[in-house]
Amino acid sequence: MATKTISRLFDNHDDALAAVRELEAGGFSHADIGIAAGNADNRYGTTPVVDEKEAKSGAGIGAAAGTLVGGGAGLAAALGALAIPGFGPIVAAGLLVATLTGAGAGAVAGGLLGSLTGLGMSEKDAHVFAEGVRRGGSLVTVKVDDSRELEARTILDRYTHVDLAKREAEYRAGGWTGYTDGPDRPIGH
Repeated sequence: MATKTISRLFDNHDDALAAVRELEAGGFSHADIGIAAGNADNRYGTTPVVDEKEAKSGAGIGAAAGTLVGGGAGLAAALGALAIPGFGPIVAAGLLVATLTGAGAGAVAGGLLGSLTGLGMSEKDAHVFAEGVRRGGSLVTVKVDDSRELEARTILDRYTHVDLAKREAEYRAGGWTGYTDGPDRPIGH
């Protein structure tokens, strides 16, 4: 059976966490659910951190990722901090940590945008999701097979999430031309 990744961007982190909790309660695996939020202002506290230098070299990522996932308390309790090269600090757990860290393989290859497109997201949508996280939003993803797609969408849609097309239009009206990986380096353009 085919799998796909369904994603939603939330302006309210509590809505994102509630969606994650409901996905977990619905029997979706922690390994198939992901959450990430920008943490430039350290609003989510200081948990294990991998800084940009360590991320570029791969040092410490596997160890940090191991502390972020696992345990029986749910993904909300497993949020941990990472610094993504060219992006900055985020908190993440589950599928998104595994994708961002190469499942502990020791590299943050492609950063957030590369991770999102690697999950099967269109590059256009990935740009808007990445920019939304950079601006403080919370991204929730869930990898599902066809038989559970409607159930996952129904759960995610119970919580107030961003209309991606409208958000992209708002960003573009403000002069945004696409998510960038570092200063003045548009990704994919």
